[in-house]
Amino acid sequence: MLNQILYLIFITFLPFLELRASIPYGIDVLKLSWLTVFIVCVIANIILGILIYFMLEKFVKFFLRYKIFSNPYNKVVIKTQKKIQKAVDKYGEWGVALFIGVPLPGSGVYSGALGAYVIGLDFKKFIIADIIGVLIAGIIVTIISTGVLQLIA
Repeated sequence: MLNQILYLIFITFLPFLELRASIPYGIDVLKLSWLTVFIVCVIANIILGILIYFMLEKFVKFFLRYKIFSNPYNKVVIKTQKKIQKAVDKYGEWGVALFIGVPLPGSGVYSGALGAYVIGLDFKKFIIADIIGVLIAGIIVTIISTGVLQLIA
């Protein structure tokens, strides 16, 4: 069972797959209970989002010490952040949460963390967005994976 849980965490940590792949895999292939799969994958995905945002912040700060990176960054990113500041203040964590939560290709915590960082969403607000978005995605993918929608239709 521990190997199966570690495998779920591994799949959840893969870019472009995340829990959108690990939940169906855990339920359909590993035949684990949906609740176990949901809890493991959601927690792993939340932690992944926090790690990505934290590492991204360190990574960017490291490169901004050099003019070759800081000049274009300041021209593009800082300028963009100033332009969209009102929207970020109004929809910030909720917009990022919905982006993370919609289980479509290209969405998820990797792109959500990058987007949140670029738009200037602070770390605490990102954590809120990360948790809400991952819960939304986890619920949607679990419902689809368990066939609950077939029972309703």
